[in-house]
Amino acid sequence: MPTGANAKREKEYKKIERKFKKEGRYKGREEEVASRIVNKQRAEAGETKKHTHKPPRRSASRRKSSGARKATRRAK
Repeated sequence: MPTGANAKREKEYKKIERKFKKEGRYKGREEEVASRIVNKQRAEAGETKKHTHKPPRRSASRRKSSGARKATRRAK
């Protein structure tokens, strides 16, 4: 479990992990799958920090040259 998870989520994680081991599901990956499920629940409940996605910056080669920008402005 990630740091910062409360006791409720910790218990839920262990319960899910035991369930998977008992059922024989996700052989060798019980911990990973259980933690993913609990992390998803934490995110949906707003218990985690929001991840902000920044769009990639345009490279210099993809930017318009100053001449092209001026031509565009004149055409309007």
